[in-house]
Amino acid sequence: MSRAPERRSPVAALRLAALVAAALVGVGAGAAGAPDVLSFTMKRLDGSTQDLATYKGRVVLIVNTASKCGYTPQYDGLEALYRKYEPRGFVVLGFPSNDFKQQEPGTDAQIQEFCRATYDIQFPMFSKVSVKGDEMAPLYRMLTSLPAPLGGPIAWNFQKYLVDRQGHVVAKFVPGTKPDDPALVAQIEALLAQGS
Repeated sequence: MSRAPERRSPVAALRLAALVAAALVGVGAGAAGAPDVLSFTMKRLDGSTQDLATYKGRVVLIVNTASKCGYTPQYDGLEALYRKYEPRGFVVLGFPSNDFKQQEPGTDAQIQEFCRATYDIQFPMFSKVSVKGDEMAPLYRMLTSLPAPLGGPIAWNFQKYLVDRQGHVVAKFVPGTKPDDPALVAQIEALLAQGS
């Protein structure tokens, strides 16, 4: 006699997803030879330089952004994620790019003003970079050259890379993935739960 499949409440299902994500993340994190994507020094929107190694020990979400894209409202969700989880060791790093239909045409100063005035962005934002082609920034050259399924070309603005506390990419999310997507949030929480 076969039994009917067991039904789970949405909360139980989310907990299970978080446990699965934690297990999967634990397998890929810190793998021998995995590149440290926080090994670069980048320019911030205000012109100062930032050694990404200062974010080691935190869970990091790297996002290529744009001000005139259909996904631009994701800034709201990214800022909400940052504010919610920053006290536990999470940070979003935004990298504006003009590579897709010139949807980030502004100067660094204009981008900074737009982000602050429109979305009150407090997470670190960096100088405009190229995320594809011959002028690709070294950080994005490393990200795109990772083994599948993490690597490959940047699909569009707001592609997301989740990085563990050791600087290793553990997940990639397509541009349409909203910052409050349950799978993304579950993986962030799983990494945060692992501690430093």
